[in-house]
Amino acid sequence: MDRDLAARLDEVDGRIAQAASDAGRDPASLTRIVVTKFHPAALVAELAALGVRDVGENKQQELTAKRAELPDLPVEWHFIGQIQTNKARAVRAAASIVHSVDRARLADVLDAAAPDEASVLDVLLQINLTDDPGRGGVAPAELEALAEHVDGCPTLRVRGVMAVAPLDEAPAAAFARLHTYSDRLRTVVPDADWISAGMTADFAEAIAAGATHLRIGSAITGPRPIRG
Repeated sequence: MDRDLAARLDEVDGRIAQAASDAGRDPASLTRIVVTKFHPAALVAELAALGVRDVGENKQQELTAKRAELPDLPVEWHFIGQIQTNKARAVRAAASIVHSVDRARLADVLDAAAPDEASVLDVLLQINLTDDPGRGGVAPAELEALAEHVDGCPTLRVRGVMAVAPLDEAPAAAFARLHTYSDRLRTVVPDADWISAGMTADFAEAIAAGATHLRIGSAITGPRPIRG
């Protein structure tokens, strides 16, 4: 077992607990997702042995490969990257939860990829917090329409919102806006109260703004392996 990995996990969990305390929140109400992008499946297995129960992947190919290598690992697999519609079926087959639904067409393909009518996939609606339409996420003005559409997909369950803080804005201000979008979503889907926000550099600000799911990578996993 990698002692450094265990130490980093403990250190980050301590920082999460402190940020939650500072915000007057219960740390137990937060879900810490360890993002294992570019790391081998063996690292995911080590994390599971340390008690990690939520892991995140950005790429469909990596998610599919790691899930196949670790079919019985007791973890929830969160897909947090952008999804091309031609890869939606593979994402649906491997992911426990999808954080990045940002258009009706993608929701339709994910819904159609359900293995059976009884299957339910938890999804979050990704919101674009920038003025750049090229960034992932639905425009805030279109949130309610997307929520109504996805809520009407029989095998999808809308759980909340997700966003990435813009690079040119203070995270606290961006996450405060995200909280208002969460409120708006719940006028359409009342129990969709998850807020997926906050990464290694800004999770304290996300917690203060009401985030429920934190996506933390290198602070726990260490530097990502260099890809040739």
